[in-house]
Amino acid sequence: MKKFFAILLVALMVFTVVACDKKPVEPGTSGSETADPGTEPGGDPGGDPGGEPDPEKKVYSVVHLVNGNLGDKSFFDSANTGLTQLEADGRITLKTIEMGGTDADQPKWQETLNEVAESQLYDLVVCGTYQMPDYLKETATAYPDQKFLIYDDTTYVGENENVVNVSYRQNDMGYLIGVYAAAMTTKTDIDKINPEKVVGFIGGVDSPVINDFLYGFLTGVQATDPEVKVDTRYVNSYVDTATAKEMGLAMINDNNVDIIWGVAGLSGNGGAEAALESGKAWFIGVDSDQELTLSAELAAITLTSGLKNIGQSLIWVFDEWDAGRTYWGTEVNLGLVEGGVGFVSDKNFKNIAPQDVQDLVLEAEQDVRDKKVEVPSAIGDDTNGVIVMRDEMQP
Repeated sequence: MKKFFAILLVALMVFTVVACDKKPVEPGTSGSETADPGTEPGGDPGGDPGGEPDPEKKVYSVVHLVNGNLGDKSFFDSANTGLTQLEADGRITLKTIEMGGTDADQPKWQETLNEVAESQLYDLVVCGTYQMPDYLKETATAYPDQKFLIYDDTTYVGENENVVNVSYRQNDMGYLIGVYAAAMTTKTDIDKINPEKVVGFIGGVDSPVINDFLYGFLTGVQATDPEVKVDTRYVNSYVDTATAKEMGLAMINDNNVDIIWGVAGLSGNGGAEAALESGKAWFIGVDSDQELTLSAELAAITLTSGLKNIGQSLIWVFDEWDAGRTYWGTEVNLGLVEGGVGFVSDKNFKNIAPQDVQDLVLEAEQDVRDKKVEVPSAIGDDTNGVIVMRDEMQP
């Protein structure tokens, strides 16, 4: 019996030493299933203090590099919302670094990318938008063992096996906005809607991505009412609000356009300003919910917005990753089914559009989801179908 208690005492002492040697995981770090928590990315920081991670559960360590600042109510906020949801669900640990968006801040972008890659602390480095691909290309080439994701950019697709590009089927979104605009322009009992069946599209640049929005828009308009014309113009800039406003006023005054969709970044807001100044037209936003980003006066004339759901798309990527499906070195193009795009269906959409218009748009959304409608894309289309349709539908 004494021998038994002696053995038991030794076992308890060994257990105590081992338990005390376990390090707790600090917020913002991640553990490893085979190493001390905090030393390698990819482990599970959850569970009881000192407990073993769930071998069935992969928790990824992620850093989100924002080439600007949070609070934009657009891409960066959307991306961070999706990532913080993943963190709240215990699926990732997250560090967000706001790098600033001014010209003076830009030298820090490359430096920060290199630093996080060199640290080897993260399973995935996330960044986004059109300003980052050159910086990412340099870092991804220098650090081939680090995984990267860039959203809303396809500049260097396939050139680095450690990068996944996430893009969006803006043509799906455009189709729904086209259905909505064509239905609304016939509702002459609504303020600002005139008897002429003409709507407007202000694009940033005559390019495949912008024309992808347009192709969906034109297709949705035509499917809803073939008599509706679309006045299409390009600003050739994403920051020239004044020129876009001039175009918007010309659309309204020359062609009786009563709804303008601005797909031109900051320039597009000039279309909203034209609609407000004239008092004769409505505006539709893009990418984010522009009722939340515009001034109260401009928000009041914004009927809805086409959405790129950056946050939801990032959740989808992790869903796929957990299922063993990865896309390194390729482009992932996400539409309605994957939650990559959508539209604002509350606020002004519900308050201004008649119920039959709302129902028509929701039906169109379901048809796209069910693949009853295949929306054509301008990206990779050698037939120039969007150009032909654009010219045919000009007023």
